[in-house]
Amino acid sequence: MGKGGRRVDLAPLYVLHHRPWRDTSRMLDVFTRDHGRLTLFARGVRGPKSRSASLLQPFRLLLASWSGSGDAGQLTQVEAAGAREGDEALKPLPAAALLSAWYLNELVLKLTTRHDPQPLVFDLYHESLNRLRADEEIAAVLRRFERQLLDLLGYGVEFRSEAREGQALKDDAYYHFHPELGFTEVSGGAQQGTVFRGHELLGIAEDRYDDAAVLETARSVLRVALDHALEGRDLRTRDVARAVIGRRRNKET
Repeated sequence: MGKGGRRVDLAPLYVLHHRPWRDTSRMLDVFTRDHGRLTLFARGVRGPKSRSASLLQPFRLLLASWSGSGDAGQLTQVEAAGAREGDEALKPLPAAALLSAWYLNELVLKLTTRHDPQPLVFDLYHESLNRLRADEEIAAVLRRFERQLLDLLGYGVEFRSEAREGQALKDDAYYHFHPELGFTEVSGGAQQGTVFRGHELLGIAEDRYDDAAVLETARSVLRVALDHALEGRDLRTRDVARAVIGRRRNKET
């Protein structure tokens, strides 16, 4: 917030996570467009007379005011943001997309730095939620978000050229991927592990996820790149997704 405290009026933000604080209040992890990720305390919002409790939920674009100093602020006002033309922001998320939306939240929480404005990341997050609301293919939305998020935060993967010589990737060649280096050509065709065909890598560069092979390669490559950026930190939403898949398989057998 800065020394001496300050007030911010009606700034756009999303609630990424919230938890109870004291008897009737909540501690909010929020992502703002112009002030980055920060913590806000919302007093009295769990009380029976609270008018803002229903607003302070994840995945809703809000306008909020706060004041304070130090690492956290005091929420003073909140209201729903009006949707812009062509915006899906006021529609509820489909139930099938909720876990994926929580995954977006967890990536933002763990890969951004507090009080570091990231307006382009905010816009990407907002756009991705709109795509989920519009019932676009969930896997494609996630891969596009992952690739662009890594680019914006300085962990980007170069999907068009080879790492050592900078030569353009070839459709019919195979490449090994290392997150700190990039892609290097290998001989002998398809192999196990982090080796991928150039055609699919070039498709990722163009976000061409209507191709099933491109989508699957994107999942594998971006998983490695994200694990490197996370520096060993686990993602709880991945664990939940694996548990859900496991339960479905058990029911089918």
